[in-house]
Amino acid sequence: MGIYEFAILGNASPEQRQCLTNTLGGMISEFGLAIGFEVEIYDAENLAGRNRASAFAAVYFGGAAPTDSEAASSVFSESVPIIPVVENLDQFSTSVPDFLRATNGFCLKKEDSEMEELATIMLECVGLLRRQRRVFVSYRRTESREAALQMHDLLTSRGFDVFLDTHDIRPGDPFQDVLWHRLCDSDVLVMLDTPTYFESRWTREEIGRARAKEIHVLRVVWPDHEPNKMTDLAETVYLKKEDLEKDSGPVVTEKIDEIALKVESVRSRSIAARYMSITGRLRADVERIGASFEGIGAHRAIAIKLIDDRTILAYPVVGVPTAETLHDIANKARVADQREVPVLVYDDIGIRETWSEHLQWLEDNIQAVRGLKITQAGWMLAAWEI
Repeated sequence: MGIYEFAILGNASPEQRQCLTNTLGGMISEFGLAIGFEVEIYDAENLAGRNRASAFAAVYFGGAAPTDSEAASSVFSESVPIIPVVENLDQFSTSVPDFLRATNGFCLKKEDSEMEELATIMLECVGLLRRQRRVFVSYRRTESREAALQMHDLLTSRGFDVFLDTHDIRPGDPFQDVLWHRLCDSDVLVMLDTPTYFESRWTREEIGRARAKEIHVLRVVWPDHEPNKMTDLAETVYLKKEDLEKDSGPVVTEKIDEIALKVESVRSRSIAARYMSITGRLRADVERIGASFEGIGAHRAIAIKLIDDRTILAYPVVGVPTAETLHDIANKARVADQREVPVLVYDDIGIRETWSEHLQWLEDNIQAVRGLKITQAGWMLAAWEI
């Protein structure tokens, strides 16, 4: 039994099952997890043996003659996530069981041969990836405005919350404070790397702050442009002249689809890296004060034994916490029958002061979850009061 569990049901071919399993395995390895250890994948025959205390999600592959209906029905009746998967949305109602027809389905895409987008959704369902899908577009208005607008609209249509400076800062708001706050809450920075990108102080700051927060960068390099070595380690898409309708964009459909798919894969690695970073920093501070990590349980709850032998359960999160984040952690602690008040651990650098005050107000008044800033973890845990 694993901490995270999945089921692949329905008419998935052996090749599809293996492909999806391999992709899931690659993605979870970024979190230090492995199939067969912390993660289990079931089929209809062994599904009854799953651990109902674990985070769980299933996919159901539709077909001309739906199979595994009984197993899928048992999952559906327990109100756990089950994603209908089809190859053609026009045939959705005839390829999945009746009880799944009111559930929003997922259509496989030819360009996504590794099923990365489906695997991403599955990881979101069990909480390994957060459901907020946030992207920050960094660009020079003088060189790539049309492409930036196109990127905003395309990724928004694919379920991302996309930040673009011309669209998402309200009149009267402090421009840079809001921009840095939104950058801190983004999973991926899409950098439109044009010839004068690094001539702007603001774009240099955006890329520098993204690096400092360990937010992964997807670099889209303009034709005939030699990219700056500062971003050599970024995932990169190179454009040719024929990929642009005019110098500032938009980008042709085939290339823009490739970029959107890259965002999906970069996002999962970015969140995993940031999660591992905050967990590593927490562990270092815990051990520095003489406390210890006791283990990791369901929903990535970290048991920390304090210097007075009391135990707290910490939940590291990526990005800017919200009331929804607190509710989610409180619910996970309740489902896992944890008696201690759970502790939300987050990186507070770059978060707006007004938002920090809001989080403090939530903690003071709700008291179902306690907050812990990673920059204060050591000295706060040294004198922690439960």
